[in-house]
Amino acid sequence: MPKREVDMVIISDVHLGTYGCRAKELLNYLKSIKPKTLVLNGDIIDIWQFSKSYWPETHTKVLRRIMKFITDGVPVYYLTGNHDEMLRKFADLRMGSFQLANKLVLNLQGRKAWIFHGDVFDVTMQYSKWLARLGAIGYDSLILLNSMVNWGLTVLGRQKMSFSQRIKARFKDAVRFINDFELTAAGLAKEKGYDYVICGHIHQPEIRDIEGVMYLNSGDWVESLTSLEYHNGSWRIFEYDPLLFAADTLTDDNDLIDQEDLKAKLDVKALFEHFKTNPV
Repeated sequence: MPKREVDMVIISDVHLGTYGCRAKELLNYLKSIKPKTLVLNGDIIDIWQFSKSYWPETHTKVLRRIMKFITDGVPVYYLTGNHDEMLRKFADLRMGSFQLANKLVLNLQGRKAWIFHGDVFDVTMQYSKWLARLGAIGYDSLILLNSMVNWGLTVLGRQKMSFSQRIKARFKDAVRFINDFELTAAGLAKEKGYDYVICGHIHQPEIRDIEGVMYLNSGDWVESLTSLEYHNGSWRIFEYDPLLFAADTLTDDNDLIDQEDLKAKLDVKALFEHFKTNPV
């Protein structure tokens, strides 16, 4: 299958290292595109919940695919989020076409795009990090339970369901939080003179105009399975459809680094243990 050319791709909230991460689907997607620029907008690696006992091979393959973009000279920006905030002390790190930063401003055909994760707007994150971490653990457990329920529904021939999406839809406080988040981001972007403001964090894919500023959110790769794509001057939300991808996509790794060589160069577990034992 020929790779689809895209001017820029933005993904966020992958949460590698957690049970809820849909790394297999993300890997299929990354293998299907040929981006000119890739922006990883926070919470790509979940250092908060990292465990030695859970790091599947597909999670490593996602990192390998990203490394492949970098070795091919594709500009890759890794913007830090709250779940990978330990990387913030290395902000402004540059290695070849890779750059680690906390925020990013890009000029897109004469229009300025302000890109950052968005946890700065989360009051819980600012004042009660322990509560946010507890909530993250609860969310991951909910996703794990949801996946088991959906397996049973699939066996019975019934449609899958999303617990968290139902919770968000039913509780007014959740709906209000999302709306306030979007309005705050757009309002601040307008004050600063930006045309686009692009966030992640709330796992809610969106493209909408808010008082003259285009607000965009890339969603997540836990439930929504979405990304933002910018091509020929237009934005769209990509939604993963398993029917569009061949069953053998994951086995096509001939163009990547040899696996044994990768393990010698990229000891993910040792790296994360270092971050957890040497916090910011």
